[in-house]
Amino acid sequence: MTTPAILLFGNANVDLVLGEIDGWPAVGTETMVERSETRPGGSAGNMALALSGIGVPHLFIGSTGDDANGAWLRSQFDPRFCKWIIDGGDTTVTVGIVHRGGDRVFFTTPGHLQAARIADLLKALPPAPHDRAVATIAGGFLMPDIAAGTARLLWELSALGWRTAIDPGWPPSSWDDKTRTIMAQWLGLADYALLNAEEIKGFTGIEPHEHAAAAVAGMLKQSQALVLKMGPEGARAYRGGETFAVQAPEVRVIDTVGAGDTFNAAFLAALVEGADLHAALSSGVETAARAISTFPRRYDAG
Repeated sequence: MTTPAILLFGNANVDLVLGEIDGWPAVGTETMVERSETRPGGSAGNMALALSGIGVPHLFIGSTGDDANGAWLRSQFDPRFCKWIIDGGDTTVTVGIVHRGGDRVFFTTPGHLQAARIADLLKALPPAPHDRAVATIAGGFLMPDIAAGTARLLWELSALGWRTAIDPGWPPSSWDDKTRTIMAQWLGLADYALLNAEEIKGFTGIEPHEHAAAAVAGMLKQSQALVLKMGPEGARAYRGGETFAVQAPEVRVIDTVGAGDTFNAAFLAALVEGADLHAALSSGVETAARAISTFPRRYDAG
């Protein structure tokens, strides 16, 4: 079987999404919400689901626990595009609380993500099928051993002909000196850094996000690109001294959980097909807008 041109590594977990609420209720009270949805999630998991939703072949190498949640989670993905590593123990669960207007907060159990091993990924690396192929590492900060080995993984992927992308997510320990050092190392190795506005402000300690992005773009080589995801403001990309921007369409937001991951999937799929940065940004923004405004969630324009 020919290796697909999009390779994914990272976190998949069970998501329980609840909402909407206005602010936080007082401790000890009970709050009724309009809807709930149990669905597969995680940064890499959401990317894989979006790629399947828009009909793009890919290879997702991920893990679950060996419990009932793990079996259910694996069943939600297209088996043609997945290679699963099953670890002993509970599968990670994330509860996402959606606030009115689309903002959200997450609570995540450690589960199988704490057991994920970089060695399992390193021995599963295929060569890139062509020079536009992209390998992405997503949600790495939630997996300690993966985070510790991500620099080596990026190097090995590049040696096998892959362009590389990172979307590390928000570090559970927040942006301390250690996580900033790790992130700077990853930025030096990845071809594409996929960050949202809060992450880039947290990493740099700079406000507003436009100034933070300019600072990070200045750290990159001419061939590297920073992609800044700004929610309702759209997305920007910075590469080689140039800036590309795409506005988001106005939509009725249902929930924004996984919006950035959906953007990543469509953005990278467009690049693999030969699109330039501006066209790839447009594809990512349009697909993410469709996903957050449909229930059940829809990715394609059909």
